[in-house]
Amino acid sequence: MELLQAAAHEAANILSPHGPPTPTSPHSYTPTDFSVHFFMQLAVILLACRVVGWLGKKFLAQPQVVGEMIAGVVLGPSLFGLLLPEMQGALFPKETKNVLYVGAQLGVGLYMFMVGTSFAAGHFRSKAKSAMSVSLSGIIAPFLIAVLITPWLLKVPGLFADGISQANATLFMGACIALTAFPMLARIINERGLAKTSLGTLSLTAGAFDDACSWCVLAIVLATFGAGPGVAVLAIGGGLTYVLFLSLFGKRLLAPLGRIVEREGEMSLTVMGVTLMLFCLSAFIMDAVGIHAIFGGFILGVFMPRGLFVEELKRKVEPMAVVLLLPMFFTYSGLNTRMDMVNSPQLLLIALGVLLASIVAKGVACYVAARFSGEDNRTALGIGALMNSRGLMELIIINIGLQKGIIGPTLFSMLVLMAIVTTVMASPLFELVYGKKARETGELDALDSPLAKAA
Repeated sequence: MELLQAAAHEAANILSPHGPPTPTSPHSYTPTDFSVHFFMQLAVILLACRVVGWLGKKFLAQPQVVGEMIAGVVLGPSLFGLLLPEMQGALFPKETKNVLYVGAQLGVGLYMFMVGTSFAAGHFRSKAKSAMSVSLSGIIAPFLIAVLITPWLLKVPGLFADGISQANATLFMGACIALTAFPMLARIINERGLAKTSLGTLSLTAGAFDDACSWCVLAIVLATFGAGPGVAVLAIGGGLTYVLFLSLFGKRLLAPLGRIVEREGEMSLTVMGVTLMLFCLSAFIMDAVGIHAIFGGFILGVFMPRGLFVEELKRKVEPMAVVLLLPMFFTYSGLNTRMDMVNSPQLLLIALGVLLASIVAKGVACYVAARFSGEDNRTALGIGALMNSRGLMELIIINIGLQKGIIGPTLFSMLVLMAIVTTVMASPLFELVYGKKARETGELDALDSPLAKAA
């Protein structure tokens, strides 16, 4: 009996820290504690993403990726932590978030690396005018909107940090509104069968450029907010230098990997190991200069060999990245999301105003730019619907703003609401204005076709 009681006691404390006391806690976490939490967290994350993703597909016609984003928020303090705070706190203690963060960066970076290998440069060259027009409109219009709404937001206590300048607040809001959900846009494009179409390539290229510009603006804000001008110089200069290097020498240096795979008829473990090492180095470079690891993965993928090399890489690496690693990215951001902060009619009206302004600044502006660039109305509407999605890239940048003291928790929650709504509306709106007609005419595969399912 005593043995059973002792076993029950240990089981009850299995998620408790077991190390020696620290100045801030009665106990510290041992390596075993981190391991126990990580595997349990990952199991719960996978279950939540599969269940919520299935529900989203079944009842809301949403891609799996949107369900995974919502699942991340569900596992955070907005729902799980609200209903069962002790259980949520035991499963996701703050001490373990750094471990989850690293897994999240690996997952999203590796996924974007795979997306880069599907990038169709020929489509981009044929649509270069439209891509540049859409991209510039997706940057200029949001910053103009930010100029209009930021002075109004600054008058509301608690939205921005005390003492922040109007210029810094405007730049930060502009960067938030200009963002496109680059990883989620890529996943939606893949799941909708658009990966090799000119519309998909155009949207992905414009979204990547917009996000890169937003990160550079964030670097400038951080520099003027106290991090120093070196932050901005390193981010912009380092990023451009790396892209230029790969543009000049990337394909030539990486071509031998493709020739080896073609000669052997498959990708050996050695070639895969070298490829993943290069991915890690590329992610490191972009992270180190202050942009983001996901851009390192995507940019390297663009210059990787095509043909059998990509087919083998997708067959051996992509399932693990999509099913196991990527969901950690959504959950990590969801753990920092508090949807209960918008708790008064005034704040709700402000949140709706920010949402409407963001949709006009991004979706409508990109639609107009595409039309002026010569795209037909249906294609322009499809581009506007896709570019308006913000997703987890928005959550990343506003998390940085919150951690650095640029914005307060209330504005953070408003921007989370904006990110979720614009992302959820992207797929249904796209199907309404473009996808449904394109599938009827055979331009795109049906969503329930084997190819679409594989995507």
